[in-house]
Amino acid sequence: MSAATNRYIIIGIIVGIIVGSILGWYFGEGMMWASFLGTLFLNALRMIVIPLIVTSMITGVISLGDVRKLGRTGIKTILYYVATTGISVTIGIILVNVIQPGVISGSEIAAQEAMTRPGEYSFLDVILGMVPPNIVKAMSETKVLPLILVSLVFGGIVTTMGERGKPLKELFEAGNEVIMKFVHIIMLFAPIGVFGLIAGKLAAAGGADFGLELLKLGKYFITVIIGLSIHAVIVLPLILVWFGRRRPLKYAANVMQAIITAWSTASSSATLPVTMECAEEKNRISHKAASFVLPLGATINMDGTGLYEAVAAIFIAQLYGIDLTISQQIVIFFTANLAAIGAAGIPEAGLVTMVMVLESVGLPIEGIGMILAIDWFLDRFRTAVNVWGDSVGAAVIAETKEIRTALS
Repeated sequence: MSAATNRYIIIGIIVGIIVGSILGWYFGEGMMWASFLGTLFLNALRMIVIPLIVTSMITGVISLGDVRKLGRTGIKTILYYVATTGISVTIGIILVNVIQPGVISGSEIAAQEAMTRPGEYSFLDVILGMVPPNIVKAMSETKVLPLILVSLVFGGIVTTMGERGKPLKELFEAGNEVIMKFVHIIMLFAPIGVFGLIAGKLAAAGGADFGLELLKLGKYFITVIIGLSIHAVIVLPLILVWFGRRRPLKYAANVMQAIITAWSTASSSATLPVTMECAEEKNRISHKAASFVLPLGATINMDGTGLYEAVAAIFIAQLYGIDLTISQQIVIFFTANLAAIGAAGIPEAGLVTMVMVLESVGLPIEGIGMILAIDWFLDRFRTAVNVWGDSVGAAVIAETKEIRTALS
């Protein structure tokens, strides 16, 4: 996606929010017709979820090469990324349960918006559900957790097949490119979809709850920012000191160019050249560590995205008055982690994978309409955290025995 196209989408979303809010508030039920535009946009997102999971997860694993030959450096890098993403998601889940941004004292969900609550199930049901008896049926029912697991295993097997697996490798890599272009096309219509969602939601409420919705959205924004700040300012610097043996302030100052680039582009992939330059030239990270850790991180390390998706999913549940059980929040934890790994390093990728998280526990994807209003802005903050996490990872892996031995 070009920079010009990305600017069009961001400006269009802002215009869609403003126009949809004004018309929905002023005309009330007279804007009900606009809701179908939002429904079309959400349907397009749901439509692309299954092929996106399959191609992105499989190609992500394939990009690692033969999984049997990853070696200790590869394993440690992946464990670092999984651990830091898991920590960030945990922070998000704790904060959203404490702050409860979707719950405002004295407010009630309109009767016409009442949704069916997701079914109750135990953690054992979650484990059993990860191995479905019919994978095609799981696809048709948008059960994303088992599909993610199958895709990861499938991709791992392909990497072990050598030349015989090359046709499959090329097939899924080409398929992933097609799906990503499909996502780009869908995102071109995001401004219209946002307009329809905002206008339709306010119309359904008779234009009366605009201030209340803004208050909830403000609390949601603050919750995400607090979570990202805790992870970026406390967790990652502590990891940098303990495992990377670096001074956080100096290290952060040297990588600030990459962080600012990430914030401005909202793309980890587009920021990668700058991130590598900052790591190698300014922070003196070995080329061997940076050239392996940073490209991999731009693909699978999405600390900020994982936190955001967990917060957003539980926020949407709170909006609709749905009390999530511990088991359901555990599902959100795992799905947010895996969805973050599968999210492409492009603007608004987290919005697409958000559908996966909501579907995993049966939450209404219509709730995405609420977070769309500020998603374009939060996307920049979470991308900056993603890149900061990549940079810290490079320092940590550079201190491992394998890298230091190779350089001695």
